Amino acid sequence: MIRIGVVGAGIIAAEHLKHIHQHEGAELAAVCDVAPAAAERAVRQYGGKAYTDFDDMLDREKLDALFLCVPPFAHGDMEEKAAERGIHLLVEKPLGLEMAVVQKKAEALEKSGVITGSGYCMRYMDSVQRAKSYLQGKEIAMVRAYRFGGLPPNPWWVDHAKSGGQLVEQTTHNVDLMLYLAGDVRKVSADMALLLSSEVPGITTPDAASVNMVFASGALGHIDTGFFPQPDGRASLEILGRGFRLTLEGGDLTITEPDRTQIIRGGGDFYRAQDDAFIQAVAIGDRSLVLAPYSEALKTLAVTLAANESAKTGQAVML
Repeated sequence: MIRIGVVGAGIIAAEHLKHIHQHEGAELAAVCDVAPAAAERAVRQYGGKAYTDFDDMLDREKLDALFLCVPPFAHGDMEEKAAERGIHLLVEKPLGLEMAVVQKKAEALEKSGVITGSGYCMRYMDSVQRAKSYLQGKEIAMVRAYRFGGLPPNPWWVDHAKSGGQLVEQTTHNVDLMLYLAGDVRKVSADMALLLSSEVPGITTPDAASVNMVFASGALGHIDTGFFPQPDGRASLEILGRGFRLTLEGGDLTITEPDRTQIIRGGGDFYRAQDDAFIQAVAIGDRSLVLAPYSEALKTLAVTLAANESAKTGQAVML
């Protein structure tokens, strides 16, 4: 039985808590949150013991794995402390807000030998895996994406210094799919602005962003994102190459070729697939089951933070 601790008891943690509770090979041992009521509420529903102090939890509980579900500004040295004890880690996205800090964490995790995962759950979608398989050996010319959605309820989210902005904290999922399917990025240039949301109390983060990328393969990429007032939320990813166009929208995949069009309907709970894969990886010691290890999440973070830097300086950033 894999004994698991969860740090953070907010919106995304609720998904993980549900899946841990349902997993036959896992036991929720502890939940830690700086808000006592949130931790208590979680353990009443799913079991385990409530904590408000991370170090106290590590001292009192024998944990095999830890799900770290805290805001990007609140990581501190939790990853390092867990890794020192040999506790395997699934860290929610984004990994942090300072590349040098997160890089040191990555080095510490690599040295410790623990199995790592990150919160890039969309990699586990059936349609994404079909797309990944289809693209093997294909020549890609362009990658285009967008994501438009509402303002999350977290009060810290509109503070750019705490969230990193929509691209870093939310649209990072869409950027991650671009990298997962089309490879690493070597150049980033971006423009961002606060245009239609200035009435939001305390807002310091842009509500519109447009980002250009050059992939290591030479392919060109672009993504637009915004949370300004819109009739609905929507997202799409399109990959164009020699003799094909691949489109991911919602959970569905469309592959268009000169002589045929395939539509593959998405299905399944990719959040659960992610958690099950990580728990199984810990149980049998097979890190290959994890589709989004910490080292991969680091690359995605680098692209989004580079976009922020480019928007700030007006200069392209090389990775």
